Amino acid sequence: MKRDLLTLLDLTREEILQIVEEGHRLKALQKRGISYRPLLGKTIAMIFEKPSTRTRVSFEVGIAQLGATPLVLHAGEMQLGRGETVEDTARVLSRYVDGIMIRAYSHQAVSDLAAAATIPVINGLTDATHPCQILSDLLTIYERRGSVEGITVAYVGDGNNVAHSWILAASQLDFTLKLGCPAGYEPDSEFMEKAPKNRVIVSNDPSEAVAGAEVVYTDVWASMGQEEEAQKRLRDFERFQVTPELMARAKEGAWFMHCLPAHRGQEVSAEVIDG
Repeated sequence: MKRDLLTLLDLTREEILQIVEEGHRLKALQKRGISYRPLLGKTIAMIFEKPSTRTRVSFEVGIAQLGATPLVLHAGEMQLGRGETVEDTARVLSRYVDGIMIRAYSHQAVSDLAAAATIPVINGLTDATHPCQILSDLLTIYERRGSVEGITVAYVGDGNNVAHSWILAASQLDFTLKLGCPAGYEPDSEFMEKAPKNRVIVSNDPSEAVAGAEVVYTDVWASMGQEEEAQKRLRDFERFQVTPELMARAKEGAWFMHCLPAHRGQEVSAEVIDG
């Protein structure tokens, strides 16, 4: 039976921990120059509706390192961009390739693609969630402290797809997540309903969210597709920039994380991200 990765709820706690540990192991093998090619002879399609730097590079390099052939498809260059249905696209690709990674605007479109495909589909980003980003962030935390549980993570900024995936991670793993978001920009209720009330806390005060955190995390204030809201968001998020003063509220030795791309002087000061 094929499995998809559309949100972190598609994985159990044990599977998330296994993926993090396996990522750490594969990274060590790569550094030692040892090849591990379990996907040899496979082809993985990557569909991009949105521009990408890190998602494309990480997937394309990772696919190649594991022995498969990466096939890059831009939605605007496919029949999908001219009106072909997601379902027809999924059925055709299922005949040619062994898996699909898609980076898209609509989470529903990705869900529809996965439902119609007979091969695994991986969500490389949608407007609702970004599971692979959080898996990579958990690997970073694991490498820094040896465990991804028993930690306090502060997320400061927009209650967006990345925040949603952090909430789902906290619902699967044993760590505390404190979110500081401007009023009106809190995470969607659909995701908050899945959050453990004692471990996921939302505040409209960034200082309150950061207090005692071991990791301070942020994202852009205006994501792709929100350009028309950019000026309003600059005003609404003004108090939510991660500065040295805000970092001082976190636990001593806390570190800063950002999923990138970063806008210095907006969601984070240059002193913090470059310090």
